[in-house]
Amino acid sequence: MPTPGLSLAQVSRREGARVTRILRNEFASGIAVMAAALLGFIAANSPLSNAYMDLRDFRIGPEALNLNLTLGTWAADGLLAVFFFMVGLELKREFVTGALSKFTSAIVPVAAAVGGVVLPALLYLAFTFGTDAAQGWAIPAATDIAFAVAILGLIAPRIPTALRIFLLTLAVVDDLIAISIIALFYTSGVQFSFLALSLIPLALYAFLARRFAVWFAAHRWAAWAILLPLGGIVWALVHESGVHATIAGVLLAFTVPVVAKPRKNGKQVPALDSESAGSTLDLAHVFGYRFGPLSSGFAVPVFAFFAAGVAVGGENRFPFDPIVFGIIAGLVVGKTVGITATTWAILRFTRAELGGEASWREVIGVAALGGIGFTVSLLIADLSFTDPADGDTARLAVMVASLMAAAVAASLLIRKPKARATHPN
Repeated sequence: MPTPGLSLAQVSRREGARVTRILRNEFASGIAVMAAALLGFIAANSPLSNAYMDLRDFRIGPEALNLNLTLGTWAADGLLAVFFFMVGLELKREFVTGALSKFTSAIVPVAAAVGGVVLPALLYLAFTFGTDAAQGWAIPAATDIAFAVAILGLIAPRIPTALRIFLLTLAVVDDLIAISIIALFYTSGVQFSFLALSLIPLALYAFLARRFAVWFAAHRWAAWAILLPLGGIVWALVHESGVHATIAGVLLAFTVPVVAKPRKNGKQVPALDSESAGSTLDLAHVFGYRFGPLSSGFAVPVFAFFAAGVAVGGENRFPFDPIVFGIIAGLVVGKTVGITATTWAILRFTRAELGGEASWREVIGVAALGGIGFTVSLLIADLSFTDPADGDTARLAVMVASLMAAAVAASLLIRKPKARATHPN
């Protein structure tokens, strides 16, 4: 007997409002990231290229703490921790109160996300098997939610809400898988003493966030003055342990309470919007509201500015290289086919539905958007290769593949305007 699944047509008004807010923020973030990436690419391929490279390689930070890093590394290890903190907040909210809180409502996008990770990785390995380049197998596995949402908003602003939720949830699960891959496969030489030490400030951070949730929500300065330094200590210890430092952002986010009841004598916090109104406080929502602009308006665009700065005439081997073939095949073909085929299988063998307004053409178009891999794909490319030529080749391939995936999605999702009826004079 088929297992009951989620009818994607069943979208509550509250869930629809929440998703609309998230998509609006991600749309703005995607535009900012695209602009920063384009600026970095132009700078690397212009007379300013030497100045740009000097800026990216400029070192700053205390040498005694092993934190004398280049600006490019600070962007990848430090600023992206802010991005992963925001991802962690959204993941926790999805697991506690959102689409991932129930198995029946999560089965479709979760299965689609897994299919959209496995097939791209296999396609990449098919082109690079037996070579050193095979270590980059996870590069085409990631979806850039900000880019995907921005493109969706540009090419299909009237797509059914159910498919918007499907894309958002799929991308969130995709991020969780990518985080797990980074932690498990792209970490070497772990120093467990530093990792154990990081648990002390992490535990204190968790205690304060839970015990004084209302107070932190009511006083904007408190999180910056108290929690941020603690988070910085956690980040530094995780960085020193050998685990990629962005994982610290996720760990910190998972300690933030999604629902916390105010104390009886505590100060009632004014609702930020209709979603947060009521007798309970969602501190994860409050932090997302406050720190979201820092991530989308500064952290991710700065990372994109440095990561996209690849000189076309440099040491890269684009476009005739197995790395290029594997990444393009993975992101453009693997994501589209993997997400679509898995979705079809779940719908075929369960009682899940896409809803009357959603067509398979739109589903395939949304699946193609999953092939827009930028932020996390570029990060994994940096972690995969020690040879600068391999890294530059992979970054160029990611950017080209993302553009190709966007073009495929546009060809499927852009609706031609209906021709107006003409009447004889």
